[in-house]
Amino acid sequence: MRANSFKVAAVQFEPTQFKHKENIKKLYSLVEEAAKNGAKLIVTPEMGTTGYCFYSREEVAPYVEPIPGNTTAIFEKLAMEYQCYIVIGMPEVDPENNLYYNSAALIGPEGFVGKHRKTHPYIAETKWAVNGELGHQVFETSIGRIAILICMDMHYIETSRIQALSGADVICHISNWLDERTPAPYWINRAFENNCYVIESNRWGWERTVKFSGGSCVIDPEGQIQAVIDNGDAVAYAEIDLEKARNKNVNGRNLIKHRRPEMYRELMTNSYTWNPLDLFGLYGHEPFPPGQKSTIAVGQFMPGSSKSNNFAKIEEQTKEAKQNGAELIVFPELSISGMFQDESSAEPVPGKSTDQLVKMSLKYRMYIVAGLVEADNGLLFNTAVLTGPEGFIGKYRKIHLNESERTWARAGDEWKTFDLKIGRVGLLIGYDTLIPEAGRLLALRGCDMLLCPSLLNSPVPTSHPGTKVPQNYPIPTGADPLHWHLHRVRAGENNVYLAFANADDSEKGFYGKSGIFGPETFKFPRNESVVMEEEGLAYVEVDTSNTDTMYPTNVVKRKDLMLMRQPHFYKDLVSTELTSEGLIERKVLLPQKG
Repeated sequence: MRANSFKVAAVQFEPTQFKHKENIKKLYSLVEEAAKNGAKLIVTPEMGTTGYCFYSREEVAPYVEPIPGNTTAIFEKLAMEYQCYIVIGMPEVDPENNLYYNSAALIGPEGFVGKHRKTHPYIAETKWAVNGELGHQVFETSIGRIAILICMDMHYIETSRIQALSGADVICHISNWLDERTPAPYWINRAFENNCYVIESNRWGWERTVKFSGGSCVIDPEGQIQAVIDNGDAVAYAEIDLEKARNKNVNGRNLIKHRRPEMYRELMTNSYTWNPLDLFGLYGHEPFPPGQKSTIAVGQFMPGSSKSNNFAKIEEQTKEAKQNGAELIVFPELSISGMFQDESSAEPVPGKSTDQLVKMSLKYRMYIVAGLVEADNGLLFNTAVLTGPEGFIGKYRKIHLNESERTWARAGDEWKTFDLKIGRVGLLIGYDTLIPEAGRLLALRGCDMLLCPSLLNSPVPTSHPGTKVPQNYPIPTGADPLHWHLHRVRAGENNVYLAFANADDSEKGFYGKSGIFGPETFKFPRNESVVMEEEGLAYVEVDTSNTDTMYPTNVVKRKDLMLMRQPHFYKDLVSTELTSEGLIERKVLLPQKG
């Protein structure tokens, strides 16, 4: 009978390159230590048996082996003796074709269970390994549903999302993560947005000029760190609660059930396979706007029930933003109407309030994004409005609604992008940004910026105390009060600027921390600005231009992370066959035979 909870272990380890037997011996010792301490699922780092930084197929050739094979057999004995499951990262050779893979094996009391081959390679694997072709599996075991990802796989919202939709209780993420403080914001985001556990096993130490970040940890379905190792060889322990992993309803949100898969068909395309300067504008249709350097702003305040008072605050902050050189400003969700009370606050769009917003845009020569309750033929929508010096530009109706909003609002059914002189912008509202598919779709449409009016009370951004792991300048190692800010991750994973305007009212649970975040995850110092827990404005200079060449030179045009997507693996993201849990019918994978 399956227990509702069990102990897990994340092993942090520094392998020594070219010391295959010694690495296995040390890993064995750490895994056995975890097993003796009662861990039923033990996860070890990517390429833990060999080290990572190989120049070529020829250099790694002496260390590749089949899975299952000699190394998995060694750990099978431990798994049988202690009745536990073990994840081992290693370079694999397929005997049928002599192809190499960056792989992970799952071993249990019954022997070899299955394997994952890294599907989304980092720059290093392309020197010797081919892309994995096994997809993103979930393995049914006696302790729960276990999934595996390897390092760069987790940069992509699609991989862990597919596993969550297939019922994963825990994602074992094995990595050789570098260039930032860990636990990495990506790791935390994937646990939170999929409401499942992440066991992160990372390596540490130096190898061929590369500094690995450590930070191995266990993260719960709310994005909270349960246990963490900063530096050195060690084991982190925590408890997995299966009920917590399977209860997707948390404080009025269900980030699985509230998806809109019928709206996600474009995830199956890849608009960045070809030169995006050619693709966007093919047949003379929707070419990229030229773009420019601009200053943009977000305004943070708590909208009230009085539209006149809200407009006074909007004008006050718009005037200040203009005086500081901004050309665009974003205000919180429902910033015009205030939070929904009854239908009396609703109005058409365009209408009286949008006319007033247009006058303000003309007066200050500014693009303005603000929100209101829209009335249309007896239906109500949570709507964001975009106006500019040219007048009323357009509106976006919120597509993803939480449980509270479902009591009064109808969900929108159209993604919206707009080409302005400052670049191509897409609109999202609040809860939309918690659903990772939303930002991805707008990125695939070529957006330079995502503008996000919000009224969010979770996830509350969390801090980092700093790390003892040294990093090369300018990578920071000190404390960061906003280490995990969901919108910082959304910007980086989609290579867009993201302007997040939130309300600030601690009594009502709104955490503020509005900000503008840059398009590159690992660029330091970060191009971002944040308002903390008070009314106010944040500014960032954005650059959406491109040098006069045939190819994109700006990351928001080039979108490196879009190029490396593998859409042929993503079909489950558009499945509308949901169970009562809000999950697709799971593809149960039983132990495999070698």
